Amino acid sequence: MGYFRILAAIPGFFLSSFFLMLLWDAIAVRLGIGVDINYVTAMLINITLWIAIAPLAAASAKKKFFG
Repeated sequence: MGYFRILAAIPGFFLSSFFLMLLWDAIAVRLGIGVDINYVTAMLINITLWIAIAPLAAASAKKKFFG
């Protein structure tokens, strides 16, 4: 089942990268960053966030499931 979950996450990755690119101007203003990003850069930011958050989400899910 893990393989199919990875396949199911792929469209979510591309959509979240697209939304990040679209919303970047609003985010950048609040962070004080004046740099525009393209889709590839949004994908790099998105994968970085996913790599950082995925272990936390997995640990939280295990704790709730087994706790």
